[in-house]
Amino acid sequence: MGKKLKVGVLASGSGTDLQSIIDASEKNMIDAEVAVVVSDNKDAFALKRAEKHGIPAFFISSKKNSDYEKEMNKILENHNVGLVVGAGYMMILSSSFVKKWYGKLINIHPALLPSFKGTNAQGDAFEYGVKISGCTTHFMDEHMDHGPIILQAAVMVLQGDNRDKLAARILEVEHQILPRTVHLFAQGRLKIDGRKVKILPGDSWKEKYETIPDVLYPEMY
Repeated sequence: MGKKLKVGVLASGSGTDLQSIIDASEKNMIDAEVAVVVSDNKDAFALKRAEKHGIPAFFISSKKNSDYEKEMNKILENHNVGLVVGAGYMMILSSSFVKKWYGKLINIHPALLPSFKGTNAQGDAFEYGVKISGCTTHFMDEHMDHGPIILQAAVMVLQGDNRDKLAARILEVEHQILPRTVHLFAQGRLKIDGRKVKILPGDSWKEKYETIPDVLYPEMY
């Protein structure tokens, strides 16, 4: 196997999406490894997950620190990061940061974009009364939850659901499509064409790994 892509993960919370990338890397499912984790929350469990796996982890406060993105850039560059992943990162990134990393900056969102943007996507979808929700990976651009879509997977809303039950089932699928997206990037199979992302032919995780019943996966998963 060749040299693995180095991934920098931005996370503000518990870090389960981060963990999905770490686990996939340690199982050699992806041609990538998490090289560094950065958080804007000093109490984020994501930092402890990183430390447990021997991954450098940094807290950068954005409060009264106008240079926090400069610090973040320096950390990412010092760890030779080739892909930056937003995994539950709650800070809005500046246009200058996005432009610097565009095409090498992805995000995971717990809804089927462009519907239900923002920080309470699962709750908003549930309260709206949708019958199908899901999750999305996308390249980040200068607008929130807006950039070109890479993968989406659809999750049914069940009769007995509440917001938390739905969110838990969506999260389970996030833990599949996020590492898959990282792997597709590492393989050089993602090509941005305006608003669309073309996925070049190659292996299929639907054929290699277990899927979740009743979840609709995209063609190139």
